[in-house]
Amino acid sequence: MTDPERPIGEDDLHAYVDHQLDDDRRGAVERYLEARPHDARRVAAFQAQREALRAAFAARETDPLPPTLDLSRIVAARLRRRRPPWLLAASVALALAGGSGAGWVLHTPRPPDRTTLAVDLLKQEALTSHRVYADDSRHPVEMSAADQPRLGQWLSDRLRREVVPANLSALGFDLIGGRLLATEHGGAAALLMYQDARGDRLSLLLRPMARDLRAPRSDVSQGPLKGSAWIDNGLGYAVVAALPNSELDRVADTVRSESGGAG
Repeated sequence: MTDPERPIGEDDLHAYVDHQLDDDRRGAVERYLEARPHDARRVAAFQAQREALRAAFAARETDPLPPTLDLSRIVAARLRRRRPPWLLAASVALALAGGSGAGWVLHTPRPPDRTTLAVDLLKQEALTSHRVYADDSRHPVEMSAADQPRLGQWLSDRLRREVVPANLSALGFDLIGGRLLATEHGGAAALLMYQDARGDRLSLLLRPMARDLRAPRSDVSQGPLKGSAWIDNGLGYAVVAALPNSELDRVADTVRSESGGAG
């Protein structure tokens, strides 16, 4: 149990949005927000982002628009804080799907469709996860590849989708293990980590999407990192590494071939 008298921090606000607080701590956060309108508005924006991401991945455009999703406030806040454009796109796409943005869309370029948005979010999650865990020398994974069948079964059970770690040894990358991730929209993802003889690492992110979703490969580059993401049969894949494009292409082709996806 958490101490309700402990000062409220940024972690508490995010945990409140994700419904991860016990009753005492949640009450403390709500009292804190009642006395601080600025932070209350920030939390409302976080909640709107969470709902937008959930909708993008669960294909729930027909659900009622959440009362916290005030389009004008989201747009103004994103412009002020210069948040990544994909977050704004997620919020706008959800609002437009609910019909509340009909007037605004007349003056704005058409937002990306559900599939494009899902792949863009997948790429961002993969890049972020790789940056966090690939450089961790002590605990890059939760379960090692020493018992690969057990690793695959554990991840499959948690994702409720079959997870078979790709064999990239022919490309010089050996599996070192995997871990579970909590994604921003509230679901789970699997992160498999590979390493070559030089110690360079490559990550493969797998996460369930809407069951009917498919998307071709889409590449992304961020500093030295390069990534490639796609969706097959409602399962999202994304590979990330500091590799030349030609090598990353071979990795992506191998993963797609083993998973039964198109090349």
